[in-house]
Amino acid sequence: MQDLVVEPSRVIAVLRRRVEELLYENAVLSAAVDQQRDEINELRGGPTVQVIIPGKPTRFALRLVAYAPNGGRLAVLPQHSGFEMAAPLNDVPGLTVTYPAGGLYSELIAGYCEVAVEYAVDGGGWAEPPNARFLRIKRGGESTDRAGVRSYDCPGWSWMLRKVVLYPNSSLVDGKRQFSAVSPGAILATFIQEGQARGALPGLLFDFSTTHDSAGDPWSKTLTLAIEPGKDLLTVLINLGEQGVIDWRMQGRTLQVFNPDMVLGADRAPGPSPVDLRLGRDITEAPDMGTLEDAASAILIGGEAGLSVEVINPSAVTPWGRWETYQSQGGVTDSGTATLLGQNALERVGRERVQVTRGLMFDAARWLPFKHYQPGDYLLAPGDGGEMQPLRLRQITLSVDKDGQVGGNVVLNDRFLEREIRLARQAAGILDGGVGSGGTGGTPAPEPGGRAPAKPQGLIVNASAYIDASGTAQGQITATWTPVAADKSGVAIEVDAYELYARENHAGGIWHQIDVVGETTATYSPLRVGVEYAFKVRAVADAVRGEFSEQTIVLVPDDTMPPPVPSTPIVTTRLGMIHVSWDGLGSAGEVMPLDFDRVKVWMADPLVPGSARVVDSMRVTETVVVPDQPYNADREFWLTAVDRSGNESGQSGHVTVVTQPLVDTDLIGKIIDGAHIVDGTVNASDAVIANTITGALIKALAIDTGHLRANAVTVDKLAAGSVTAGKLEALLILATRIVAGSPTAARVELNSTGLKAFNAGGQETLTVNASTGNVDIMGRFTSGASGKRLVINPNFGADPEIRLYEDDTNYHAITASSSSESGMRIISMRDGDGRYGYLTLSPTSAGVWGVSGSTIVCGVQAQAPSGVVRLYGKLGSGHANSTFARGSVTVGAGGGFSVGYGVTFESDMTPVLDFFDIGSTVYAHVLNAKGPSGFGWLQSANSGASLHDCHFFAWRH
Repeated sequence: MQDLVVEPSRVIAVLRRRVEELLYENAVLSAAVDQQRDEINELRGGPTVQVIIPGKPTRFALRLVAYAPNGGRLAVLPQHSGFEMAAPLNDVPGLTVTYPAGGLYSELIAGYCEVAVEYAVDGGGWAEPPNARFLRIKRGGESTDRAGVRSYDCPGWSWMLRKVVLYPNSSLVDGKRQFSAVSPGAILATFIQEGQARGALPGLLFDFSTTHDSAGDPWSKTLTLAIEPGKDLLTVLINLGEQGVIDWRMQGRTLQVFNPDMVLGADRAPGPSPVDLRLGRDITEAPDMGTLEDAASAILIGGEAGLSVEVINPSAVTPWGRWETYQSQGGVTDSGTATLLGQNALERVGRERVQVTRGLMFDAARWLPFKHYQPGDYLLAPGDGGEMQPLRLRQITLSVDKDGQVGGNVVLNDRFLEREIRLARQAAGILDGGVGSGGTGGTPAPEPGGRAPAKPQGLIVNASAYIDASGTAQGQITATWTPVAADKSGVAIEVDAYELYARENHAGGIWHQIDVVGETTATYSPLRVGVEYAFKVRAVADAVRGEFSEQTIVLVPDDTMPPPVPSTPIVTTRLGMIHVSWDGLGSAGEVMPLDFDRVKVWMADPLVPGSARVVDSMRVTETVVVPDQPYNADREFWLTAVDRSGNESGQSGHVTVVTQPLVDTDLIGKIIDGAHIVDGTVNASDAVIANTITGALIKALAIDTGHLRANAVTVDKLAAGSVTAGKLEALLILATRIVAGSPTAARVELNSTGLKAFNAGGQETLTVNASTGNVDIMGRFTSGASGKRLVINPNFGADPEIRLYEDDTNYHAITASSSSESGMRIISMRDGDGRYGYLTLSPTSAGVWGVSGSTIVCGVQAQAPSGVVRLYGKLGSGHANSTFARGSVTVGAGGGFSVGYGVTFESDMTPVLDFFDIGSTVYAHVLNAKGPSGFGWLQSANSGASLHDCHFFAWRH
């Protein structure tokens, strides 16, 4: 029996002819339907209605239904002259209708009513989808039109949410109502319930609560917001949707609000039966519109106090070279936040922006709007260029023409546009604050004396990750809290500043002040990614510090954005081995980002499921060789890119290759002549197949230098120990790379860019850059194994640190504390009781501290923003050069006493004295002597008590 041979070109030709036949048959049927419809209209002599042929239910049908305002169903509106509805994600839908003045039930739509759009599939029941209830509030018409056709523009029911506004209450702060660390549902419910109590929007319903969304899930976001009275509900709802706090829609008159990207973000693209919109079946047209008008490759961020940070996107599209832009960011004072905002801005303008619109077909469609998908869902559809890819549905537009034919289109976003939307939301959250996770509670630290401000409420902290100039992931936070307007007794007070503190959330962690601001939002960076931090804030009024807020605990996320998909590798076979090359770029020709680490080279046997494995990796434009593959067997290759945080891209294009033998396989290892060599397998640059000529087959001294092509002898051709120093030339030319160790794990590698070392996970730990001379070490550097020695970066991944060891275990340290006050610390070694001292220097403060265990027992801190010098601990009198002295004594009954300081100061001291009976009355006192060694006083009245307490404080002018 002969094998069946199928030529793909003939199969495609047959399928194409069949498609053309089906299109022709469909056109004939459509013409017959149109003719029958026209005949019916002529007989009726009136407006058109949608015609449904008996025995053939309409695949997808739409109709209009009138409802009384806030009331019940009135009637179907059957004799429209056409309508169009648009249902966007997280926005107000719209409906336009034309209806003849003499049409059936025209008086309903001409009056005040609500209009619902309903759909039916395959002749089934009618249903009203979400965002399909509209308000008949705007009309138009032409008096000279004899047909009396009227037009109606109907916004979605959610348009009416602008008609309820927030009223002031008795607890305004700076003229605004404060919402402190509450859920989105609590804010929205406040608008609705207060408005309905005043009689506004009586027909509005909602099915969420202050604790759960409309799907019954707990709210995932917490907000601290100050909203001005007069702000309407619709504006707040749209703003929260744009910032990614919520998704929302209307179902009839019911407002439904969900956690973001959950109910209105269903992923219907993957799996064995994806919702796939395909050309010729579900989609009739696929226009794309692209523009580079907003593109830029470099941005200059201007912040507060002269802060200026340049950020560059090496992956940006630059056909005409570098394009620059500028962005002013008020309130940003740290370079990390500015870098994060700049990277977000460049990601949004680093490529061509493409609008993807896809026209819908209904007769033969497998998937139908509302029935199978809705705005917010991810679908599989033709993207820019027609390639099927996951796209997010942003809007559905449907129409019915005057003949009753249903049409429409969908607007889709690719993964780039969706990422741009997320980045814009992140930037808005940093600049505006107000969105984050709730706190877990903390121990307040009150300050003594004066009118202390009340502790701030509603502290929330939102954390993000960004890539710094060295390609390392760093953390950034934005903190927001409710302003303080009163002291602890509830009396009004003016706050001068707020102090934000942070520490790593573990036992014994030391609190550090990270920012002092005059507003209720602060940003800070860098922080360690993957580390949990605790935050608290307090208010300052007239140099008096209030209580700390409750603690908020936040895990700083790591970078989760994978690098671009690599370009398709070039795979060739030569001399019995497979060569895989990569051009160093992404699939769209973009440069790899700063945190790019490597591309993995994957290989699989297409006939063996699960055989995919990593066979090598590359970091630059180069070629790797894959040996030991069987002849005449398919091998499939592709690449994935990995960054320093371990994020891995999708797969590049796949390439399949077959290794070709140089000679008949039964001759390998034997003497061959020209007759045995396969025609075309040997060229001028390829002399022999690898490993087929051994020393036993070569006559002694038969091969000399003149018979060798330059660079033809590689390491795998040499026997172990056969090459000695005396046999090497003075110059060794490297063609690709030399690897000591595993090609994909722990190794040392020498290539054209320099010297590199990698750990077992394939992470780069040492780089010596040949072009710049830069040396980068990811790990510890030490000058000795024990004793007195210098150690740099002892704990990789923690704050940068230099240790100076006095012996095997005790050391002094200098550290740049990125996790605390964004400055540096010089720390002494600890004594046997755990005591030590340290010095801190930061842009906003300097301090000297004495610590016992994990507690600061004394210190001095100078603060640049406030100009305040803070003293911690006790003031003693122990030295003649001291400026201050303090102490206490207990004396017996009597009227006059003297007290010595215990040391003679360089000049007279001026004392202040408290004198009272123990557990009893306080008495006045009169100083009658003072000097450098002590002072005396007289009691205003003799006391019968036998013991008195005396507390003094003295200073020298």
